[in-house]
Amino acid sequence: MQTLLFVLGFVLFVGLILIHEWGHFITARRNGVEVEEFGLGIPPRAWSKKLKSGMLLSLNWLPLGGFVKLKGEHDNDHRPGSFGAASLLAKTKIMLAGVGMNLIAGLILLTIVALVGMPKLIDNQFGLASDTKIVHRQVLVGYIEPGSPAQTAGLSGRDVIKLVSANGQTRTIATVQELHKTTTDFAGQIVGLTITHNGREQVKTVTLRSAREVEPTKKTDHPKGYLGISPTELQTYRATWSAPIVALGFTKQLVVLTMQGLAHALSGLGSTIAGTLSGNRQARVNGQTEATAQVGGPVAIGAFLWDSGSLGFNFMLFVIAYISLALALMNILPLPALDGGRLLMVLVSRSILGRPLGQKIEERLVGASMVLLLSLFIIITIVDVKRFF
Repeated sequence: MQTLLFVLGFVLFVGLILIHEWGHFITARRNGVEVEEFGLGIPPRAWSKKLKSGMLLSLNWLPLGGFVKLKGEHDNDHRPGSFGAASLLAKTKIMLAGVGMNLIAGLILLTIVALVGMPKLIDNQFGLASDTKIVHRQVLVGYIEPGSPAQTAGLSGRDVIKLVSANGQTRTIATVQELHKTTTDFAGQIVGLTITHNGREQVKTVTLRSAREVEPTKKTDHPKGYLGISPTELQTYRATWSAPIVALGFTKQLVVLTMQGLAHALSGLGSTIAGTLSGNRQARVNGQTEATAQVGGPVAIGAFLWDSGSLGFNFMLFVIAYISLALALMNILPLPALDGGRLLMVLVSRSILGRPLGQKIEERLVGASMVLLLSLFIIITIVDVKRFF
């Protein structure tokens, strides 16, 4: 099941990219701008086909998103059917269409998730008490203490603890409190833990610590547990008529959290570049850490989708919804290589200069920001590989 959900998640992820680019494509066509190429991924090109309309469809090697190549993409191109010849309003709609499509997709997906079961991920997560019902609880393994009974038994992070069996008794575990009470009752005994690992149910035999081992450490900052883990309780709640409202409210919270993460990432990238130019190794290392702590590249997204599959369809769907919102926010950033930056260049040049930017200046700005983004992508990918492998 986990593999099936991972494949479904990957297909939906590719769909998010296609939806984003389709937004640019359809808006450009409706505003009289010709589309020369519709590409998935970033060149070099792996495959292409020219349609009867003259537009080129392409698949490209770098998994950094997609693109729509418009005729005369430079703002000062005035040929008929070119982007440059379109009105300022048309250009604004074209450049924001992809962001809008991802926002709409994210809201629709979050509405569906709220209807089937929304995971509670933050303490003050938005919801209406009058239309909120907890429908599922599960306990996940978080941090595992080195040398603990859990580590000896082979438990892994994100395993779901479902049952604890001992002395002819079997207890269902749905909350952290139930896990604590059960391990306390069976202290020092050999128990069977029924867990879900990577989507598959397994039974692990664990010898719990005795009360004598645990009691002396209760008053310390990091007390030992009978099992030796820091468990996490994941609640799932469902809404009915308020599902669209929940989606809107939670989207606002996710936007704030995502923007904070992006700010840390860009700040870290700046420190990395400054440290590299100045020869300050510590500044460079600190910058890389800050740049990658809040964001992930294709490797992290793949790992995230795989892990979400073990928690069920609704959690996987939530992850896709969040990625859709994150794509919208990233593309609205004021970097010339992104939609928000392209729009900013057009608006600033028209309001301050009173004319479009020259082609060479525009290309240099886009090229410089592309180098910046590629640098961040490379750093994140290297760190992701080290983190997950």
